[in-house]
Amino acid sequence: MSNENPTGKVARDAAQGTEQARKVLVTGGGGYIGSHTVLSLYAAGYQPILVDNWSNSNPVVLDRLETLSGMRPMHYKLDLRDAAGLNEVFTNNEIDSVIHFAGLKAVGESQHMPLEYYDNNVVGTLNLLSAMRGGACSKIVFSSSATVYGDPESVPITEQASLRATNPYGRTKLMIEEILRDLSASDPQWEIAILRYFNPVGAHASGSLGEDPNGEPNNLVPYIAQVAVGKLKQLSVFGDDYNTADGTGVRDYIHVLDLAQAHLSALEVLVPEHGCKAYNIGTGRGYSVLEVIKAFELASGQTIPFEIKPRRTGDIATCYADVAYSKKALNWQAKFDLQTMMADHWRWQKQNPKGYSE
Repeated sequence: MSNENPTGKVARDAAQGTEQARKVLVTGGGGYIGSHTVLSLYAAGYQPILVDNWSNSNPVVLDRLETLSGMRPMHYKLDLRDAAGLNEVFTNNEIDSVIHFAGLKAVGESQHMPLEYYDNNVVGTLNLLSAMRGGACSKIVFSSSATVYGDPESVPITEQASLRATNPYGRTKLMIEEILRDLSASDPQWEIAILRYFNPVGAHASGSLGEDPNGEPNNLVPYIAQVAVGKLKQLSVFGDDYNTADGTGVRDYIHVLDLAQAHLSALEVLVPEHGCKAYNIGTGRGYSVLEVIKAFELASGQTIPFEIKPRRTGDIATCYADVAYSKKALNWQAKFDLQTMMADHWRWQKQNPKGYSE
């Protein structure tokens, strides 16, 4: 573990400005969703503390966050499997709550590397929860995923739908959810929110923060963006014979800033009597692959070449959230429409054609 907390004037100003603020530990805080959430935490008056091993993110994010917020986050280079390092973080900081993003996240990769996924995601979370207990911190918002629903019986998907993940990545999320439910049942002092989000896209309006996949993107929108910027040749559309309006798969896309705000809303409703609650985080409507392509073309002014290919094993026709419960219980709802999501994602990609590595 290394503590890379900044020194000098920036650090003193940050400490003075957030002395009374509640400290929120953000695991994976340098990643796509984590970095946007850190920025939202600053805006809401919290003091975020980042933990990241930088295996799927870039420390350049720290510079971007400092530029946008005026404060350089306290941060630890730390893998969650380092139990001693985690304990030290809690010993040295009076942490009020945790937002837990850190974890491996590629569905396809997880099928080839299941042991690595269980080790990183499940063992890392167990270490985190143990360190929280030792540090008298019992508030956590967990980054889960709609993958825990597997192939849904019906749409829109409610929080009461059957949980039946169909790949190792999804099963790590589901296992962690079960651990959190067991923990809550064992001790009523734990305050736990599980956010099952659908398909995060978009970027900060400045174009300074965005999604920077390692290697070839696994998800539709970042792949389209890299085609638009000339980094990739064309998009493959897997299946045009689904029972949907245009034959292509339909998914629920949510702006990453709406998603970040959902985490803040979840923090605000954490109370012991709520126990462990799960919330769907999406827009409540689906868009087809072809609709997303057209929206991105409109936002970017670029033509997105694509080729129709056979369906992939395991893909489903339609998946989108019922968000009625999260809207009521969290006093939250998504604000950004598809066109804004695509415009913001394009601005990021155009300004950063090679991501943070430039």
